[in-house]
Amino acid sequence: QVRLVESGGGLVQAGGSLRLSCEASGRTLTEFAMGWFRQSPGKDREFLAGISWSGATTFYADSVKGRFTISREHTSHTAYLQMNSLKAEDTATYYCAVDYPGWVVDGPLQGDDWGKGTQVTVSS
Repeated sequence: QVRLVESGGGLVQAGGSLRLSCEASGRTLTEFAMGWFRQSPGKDREFLAGISWSGATTFYADSVKGRFTISREHTSHTAYLQMNSLKAEDTATYYCAVDYPGWVVDGPLQGDDWGKGTQVTVSS
């Protein structure tokens, strides 16, 4: 099991930017994909973006394509989600997740392990 800790959430005005971070620890020698989900009260958890173990492949949900960018650093086992042009509808709790195996990401992640989430609130 990989432990995941998200950070970087907060309050931002519409049109602004935030960068979320997810630090992984534990099974860091296992090849895993990393990704981001979000969930608002009364709604299902929504996949946003995923990145393969090597970082060679990524996949984005249509709702964030062109605005959000996922990346990762292997030296620190950290994934990032750069969020630009934020909208009020982006307000949610954002969760980091990992998939095993993670050699290729060509669709939404399943979410084998999860972080506890970080809150993002976008004011309009």
